[in-house]
Amino acid sequence: MSAETVAPAEQLIDVEALTGWMDEQGLGRGPLEDLESLGGGTQNILLRFKRAGRGYIFRRPPAHPRSNSNETMRREARVLAALADTNVPHPRLIAACSDESVLGVAFYLMEPIDGFNPIVGFPPLHAGSTAIRHRMGLALVEGIAALGSIDYRAVGLEAFGKPDNFLSRQVARWQAQLASYSSLTQWPGADPSLGVDEIASWLDAHLPADFTPGILHGDYHIGNVLFHNDGAELAAIVDWELATIGDPLLDLGWVLANWPERADDTNDAIVVDIETWDGFPAPAEMVAHYAARSTRDLSAVLWYAVLACYKLGIILEGTYARSLAGQAGEAIGRRHHLKSMALFRRAHHWLDSKPAWA
Repeated sequence: MSAETVAPAEQLIDVEALTGWMDEQGLGRGPLEDLESLGGGTQNILLRFKRAGRGYIFRRPPAHPRSNSNETMRREARVLAALADTNVPHPRLIAACSDESVLGVAFYLMEPIDGFNPIVGFPPLHAGSTAIRHRMGLALVEGIAALGSIDYRAVGLEAFGKPDNFLSRQVARWQAQLASYSSLTQWPGADPSLGVDEIASWLDAHLPADFTPGILHGDYHIGNVLFHNDGAELAAIVDWELATIGDPLLDLGWVLANWPERADDTNDAIVVDIETWDGFPAPAEMVAHYAARSTRDLSAVLWYAVLACYKLGIILEGTYARSLAGQAGEAIGRRHHLKSMALFRRAHHWLDSKPAWA
């Protein structure tokens, strides 16, 4: 949710139709003011505006929606509504519209968040203090510990996902995804030297015996949160489009897959790119901090981190395959390919030399 303008807002929505819908919902009167389109690393459209003195953030699918885009919007709105009375930092849902006839897509409105994303840059307070940055890393872990502790049934998300056999489905699901890229004939296939099949075999052989289902964000890393401008605490977890009911420990694995092993480990092919990692806690401290705030069994934490590398690497390789077929930008395809390869190598490195946090 950065303030980077990406397109004139009036070109992205039917302002008159949105205003009429808000009238029907009792959401203020008068024109939409200070309408501004926002960037934030997502293909979905984000707008900020005010009406009758109240601030709003509008979210809808991209200009050219994918087949599941509208359902994704409905699911995002549903999970935000479910989190309303919890201690999980999130954007408060104001109202949602599942009726595609209003704007041609499903959409929702949420409260603006007074915070910043580290990918965009640090405010002076955070840029100048290693202690603040250290606390930011611990707060990041606390966000998923809180999320994973919620009884999803108690907040109305019982039918939100399919937790039965969630873990045992993962490897086959992503093997099939990788194989599907072969339909794009320009893609040369996964580099045999990366040992992707060997990672899959290890995951199958070391599948955790059991898990306790919970709410899974699905793409949890430092790029998908906002921090308070005046401190190190989380202001909100954002971008809930991959949320489901599954094993919340995969969110912890996702953090580890995107986290540097050391502060000077600035291999941008792996870690999320921020201004500096100096001061942020090491992975072992992150895992210990999570363990102290969760009743979940972390004895197989390496499995979740390796699965995160495997799954994310396959997702990113898909962008590369599409770029070779002219269905995605060449530059972003190449970047994703480099990160995909680095993730597979990281998984093998962890299997060859068990990390301290495992």
